[in-house]
Amino acid sequence: MKTLIASSIYPDAITRLREQHEVICAFGADEEELKRCIAGCKALIFRSGVQITADVMACAPDLQLVMRAGSGIDNIDLEYVQEKQITLVRIPGPGAKAVAELSFALMLALARNILTADRLTRQGRWAKHELTGQLLNRKVLGIVGAGNIGTRVGQLGSAWDMDVLGCVEFRSPEAAARLAQYGIRLASLHDVLAKSDFVSIHLPLKENTRYLINAQNLALMKPGAFLINLARGGVVDEAALYQALSDGKLAGAAVDVHEKEGEGMISPLAELPNVILTPHIGSGAIDSQREIGEIIIEAMDYYITQNANPELVSERQVALNV
Repeated sequence: MKTLIASSIYPDAITRLREQHEVICAFGADEEELKRCIAGCKALIFRSGVQITADVMACAPDLQLVMRAGSGIDNIDLEYVQEKQITLVRIPGPGAKAVAELSFALMLALARNILTADRLTRQGRWAKHELTGQLLNRKVLGIVGAGNIGTRVGQLGSAWDMDVLGCVEFRSPEAAARLAQYGIRLASLHDVLAKSDFVSIHLPLKENTRYLINAQNLALMKPGAFLINLARGGVVDEAALYQALSDGKLAGAAVDVHEKEGEGMISPLAELPNVILTPHIGSGAIDSQREIGEIIIEAMDYYITQNANPELVSERQVALNV
């Protein structure tokens, strides 16, 4: 099956796909190049960092299968996919593990001033008695968006003996029971922001989540709290976050996703000393990308043959809409 891979995936997966399929790779391509490359393709594989528009997909009238090698689907025209009855596969599980672990890496780095300690030590400053920090243990961890990724973060927080609060879009007894299994107490967005020492954001970017974390909601947060954004850049109003950090309302923030991303882009938060910035690497762990590659192979075989073991697909957390 002729396949366009529009984002870099695990190299071994590409090699294995090429053994059975005609594969075209177009990493970092603009829209016009994607239109050219997708012509004649029946399958498309992509990650974040590329926009899969209706115009791009329309250049492949035989397109049957679209695979998102990760979680978010804000960068593909879902209306077109549904209208043309194209099968959409999401592979959220492996990346969720990596994002959840990065959330804790960033929380620890902020709480213990690790970047400052590293910088001063490299300069010959022995700041042992100048640097202080906080424990995560027994702190309140707030999860904004307690879905697949957020639940994993909450589960890790519970293991660290943190008091974990989580909010979801639609509150219900069922949602409360699901979260309780992982040591997370269901709460409102207001309570999550107002009561948490650390707030970790894990929301999809939609119309009702754009700038959800704005000046008004940032004002709800505890003085001295920390904010971690591993969702999408547009979920947080960066200008409002800058102000909250500059005013000392928040002790610090870690931002992996940005309103403007890509080579040459410099975040407006870069000049602040109490901010950690990373280039959208949340799901980039080698182990996770290897697992995603394996699932892509299995999902492709499953789609073509319809004879794959459904239990294996379920365990791998592949959402096949067939």
